[in-house]
Amino acid sequence: MTPARAALAALSALLAGNAPSGGADIVVGADPASCPGATYSTVQAAVDAAPPGACIRVCAGVYREQVSIGKALRLQGDNGAVLMPEGMVANTTSLFNGSAIAAAVLVAGAGPVTLAGLTVDGAQNGVAACAPVLVGVMYRNASGRLDEVVVRNFRLGAGLEGCQSGNGVLVQSGAGGSSWVEVAESSVHDYQKNGITGNEAGTELAVRRSVVTGIGPTSGAAQNGIQIGPGARGEVEGCAVANHLYSGCASTSACAFVATDILVSGAALAKVARNHAGASQGGIYLAASGAAVIENEVFDTSVFDGIVVDGDGNQVAGNTVTHSDDAGIFVEGDGNLVSGNRIREAPVGIWKFAGSTGNVLANNRFSNTATPVLDPPGVPLAASPFR
Repeated sequence: MTPARAALAALSALLAGNAPSGGADIVVGADPASCPGATYSTVQAAVDAAPPGACIRVCAGVYREQVSIGKALRLQGDNGAVLMPEGMVANTTSLFNGSAIAAAVLVAGAGPVTLAGLTVDGAQNGVAACAPVLVGVMYRNASGRLDEVVVRNFRLGAGLEGCQSGNGVLVQSGAGGSSWVEVAESSVHDYQKNGITGNEAGTELAVRRSVVTGIGPTSGAAQNGIQIGPGARGEVEGCAVANHLYSGCASTSACAFVATDILVSGAALAKVARNHAGASQGGIYLAASGAAVIENEVFDTSVFDGIVVDGDGNQVAGNTVTHSDDAGIFVEGDGNLVSGNRIREAPVGIWKFAGSTGNVLANNRFSNTATPVLDPPGVPLAASPFR
């Protein structure tokens, strides 16, 4: 078992131990008349009063507050429980560069913390500049799980579309700390920069059976649906990720950045398996080494390539890539294994960058593809990861 998988297995055991055995310990109701038994009217008051390991039931209603959590807890939302903070302010900083962050839900230095059944909505965030960086849910040197959670509308207003801000979920570690987080059966959409991000050494992120949807063609920030970023470890499995298109990338000769569905950028270890990724300029983009991309369905890639490999020792196997404007799979790097893939409808099936060595291309199949394998110089791409 790899270190990442062992860590995630340990997280699952922790979370199982945190599951409540009966009813909620504490009940929160924005409207006491519709939530009998509520002892608190705000989520933060309930969090502050709860003992570690408690379960907080959040009744249906709109809670207009930012929430900070620094102890092991479970927040269980009833159907219709919406956290919609107004006038969000900075409540933490980035462990990467110290920049100010305004998070709707901040989990810091604690765990496990489980959020289940809640909607976290940034429609009234009120942030009127590129700083502080806007985030929906942030785990900062913390561990836990998002289960059937919706995170939406973490975008800035008109004129601020180019700011590298607006993340649905951000998991970050630093200063010797660590974070283990699983996002499962959740929906993340209408964000400005990234849907779900795991960054920095010490971070373990698993995203499973979730739907992550970009805003479509945008001339602002180049979006990424799910990012396993520098130093992090992670798995993305069984997700549907789509609609990430940067309008500034109009052709292979005029493209400063691409928008991606799933981006692995400088990660320590990553596995991307059995996902559906479409309508982007890079369905799955590996700017890393030692990653595994297995049995994914990638479709409708605009301008560039369905799967991009920019690194060494990666495995790309059993994927189906349909309708790419450029190559089905692009390979730049050494010692990569590209096998058992099916490429449908692309000008080039597999484009192996000239000068790359030790790559193995085996048992790949091509249909409606003019040139199955090409080996000249290509056009280098640049993803735009969030840091």
